[in-house]
Amino acid sequence: MNTLKMPAWLSAMSGGGKGVAAPIIIVMLLSMMVLPLPAFVLDIFFSFNIALAIIVLLTSLYTVKPLDFMAFPTVLLVSTMLRLSLNVASTRVVLTEGHTGADAAGKVIEAFGHFLIGGNYTVGIVVFIILTIINFTVVTKGAGRIAEVGARFALDAMPGKQMAIDADLNAGLIAENEARRRRTEVAQEAEFYGAMDGASKYVRGDAVAGIMVTVINIVGGLIVGLLQHDMGFAEALKNYTLLAIGDGLVAQIPSLIISTAAGIVVSRVASEQDIGTQLVGQLFAKPQVLYITAGIIGGMGLIPGMPNFVFLLLAAVLGGSAYLLSKRAQEVARVGSLESAAAALPAPAPEQEEASWQDIMPVDTLGLEVGYRLIPLVDKTQGGELLKRIKGIRKKFAQDVGFLAPPVHIRDNLELKPSAYRITLKGVEMGSGEAFSGQFLAINPGMASGVLPGVLTSDPAFGLPATWIEAGLRDQASSMGYTVVDTGTVVATHLNHLITSHAAELLGRAEVQALLDHLGKEAPKLVEDLVPKLVSLSTLQKVLQNLLVEGVHIRDMRSIIETLAEHAVHTQDANELTALVRIALGRAIVQQLFPGAAELSVMSLDNRLERLLMQALAASGPDGAGIEPGLADTIALQAGQACAKQEALGLTPVLLVPGPLRSLLSRFLHRALPQMKVLSHSEIPETKTIRVTALVGAQ
Repeated sequence: MNTLKMPAWLSAMSGGGKGVAAPIIIVMLLSMMVLPLPAFVLDIFFSFNIALAIIVLLTSLYTVKPLDFMAFPTVLLVSTMLRLSLNVASTRVVLTEGHTGADAAGKVIEAFGHFLIGGNYTVGIVVFIILTIINFTVVTKGAGRIAEVGARFALDAMPGKQMAIDADLNAGLIAENEARRRRTEVAQEAEFYGAMDGASKYVRGDAVAGIMVTVINIVGGLIVGLLQHDMGFAEALKNYTLLAIGDGLVAQIPSLIISTAAGIVVSRVASEQDIGTQLVGQLFAKPQVLYITAGIIGGMGLIPGMPNFVFLLLAAVLGGSAYLLSKRAQEVARVGSLESAAAALPAPAPEQEEASWQDIMPVDTLGLEVGYRLIPLVDKTQGGELLKRIKGIRKKFAQDVGFLAPPVHIRDNLELKPSAYRITLKGVEMGSGEAFSGQFLAINPGMASGVLPGVLTSDPAFGLPATWIEAGLRDQASSMGYTVVDTGTVVATHLNHLITSHAAELLGRAEVQALLDHLGKEAPKLVEDLVPKLVSLSTLQKVLQNLLVEGVHIRDMRSIIETLAEHAVHTQDANELTALVRIALGRAIVQQLFPGAAELSVMSLDNRLERLLMQALAASGPDGAGIEPGLADTIALQAGQACAKQEALGLTPVLLVPGPLRSLLSRFLHRALPQMKVLSHSEIPETKTIRVTALVGAQ
């Protein structure tokens, strides 16, 4: 049976069965408290205890971060249990065999007792108590307090660290495995400090137990020696005091070492260096500090009565070390200056590289260029909020128009005036203006009274008369009826106006495909049946652009797709499909122009002009190129007059025409009267009533 059990036990201790090692160790510790051990075995275990303490101390010194020694709380507990077990085992030997001599409990206890007592038992007892107090009140208590505070801070910082990990993961900076590893490390750090806080209590209890065990050994040894072995008082005191002090010292020295290791582990700040490298690299890094210290120590060495040789020798060592550090720093600086000078030398002209496709820089779809005085508007560090407003503009545009506009690329342009800005579309300027940082733009909506001191200008978005005023005149301008806005709002409003008016040019094939992909998540079959089976992507893009040109929003993509799917089998002409889609979107178009109105106040064509235009359309085709120039001028003039009357009455300028003429007149009037909208009769919902307020062509 023995030949079968020994290999299993050995394999468990050597790593083949690591799960059995911990129970075996615990059973051994408990056995030491119950079973008597000979003196030789005690020597082995006491020596192992000292070696274990030294190993733990050195491991803590070379640990880079606390989690590298994550098993330390368990080691602390096991080592404490080992010392307590040895105290119990040694106490049994001291009380039963102490009358035989000082070596009754082994050579280790005898050697430590003679070393500490040195022939004076009172001094030995005092020194032992001092060592115990240092371990209990200073090292162990301080390490426990640091562990307690570290556990609190680790728990408080855990939510923030978890959020930071989630933010890095969502931003794509780290992978899922790295995020999982970091989360585990954060949790382990909190558990480590909590375990250290609890384990330090065992060490404090061990120090108290050491004092009590020593007192019990002395008192119990005197009683046993005097009553059971008929020893003299002096002989009994000598033997049992030597054994008790030696036993206590051989246990307290490893305890002090491990307590010091615990303080080092929990008190170090995480870095990429071990504690030894940090101490040498940071404590003795500045020669000025060493020079001053050497001067102070040397001055103390010149005082009569002081240990002059020791102080002067230490001052010389510190001064020499400072000199060597200074020379090394000068050498490093000289090498660095040589490298900088070499880097500053003109490099040989590189051979001209061949042109490549990388030399072609893509053109930004939307761009905003600012002069140097407007840079604070787009710089978050200087309190600029224009970036946030631009994000809001894009979001509002997507909600109102129906697709996401390309991002706006912002950069400074030294060629512009200091307070000027320029808005570009596909590299071409589509708007510009001048804005004065720190001032306000007072816009006259037509009802303002009085004149304000400042720079006269016009609103860059809508062309209204305006004045740039100082911040102190803001309240005065508002009371006079002016609309007062800050510099960032001026630029943002101008950008929003231009983006909205050029929405058709911003809708590229990529945006159309993104729209289809977005709609395909809810109605995949509807999208698959239309593109590319019935309508090509380019035709769909042209239809959507036609709608956007006339200010029709494309939020209702489902209705647009369904209408195209119904009529694409009969025609592929984009203009005809647009007219059909407009009829399907008629309710939304009218709602956009006349929100909440049951009666629509519109302009209309005179019957004679309407018949004339129908004849011209039939003769010239859908492009309307055959309209007589004189007639065209007359229509534009009268339409402009009617439009002005509508706006004066506070009404939306809408011209209602027959379906065949709508596209023709819309294109014709768009350049001269962009504010006028042209609707066909078929686009008006049946629930709405029409009131004609003006006739175009009645004269």
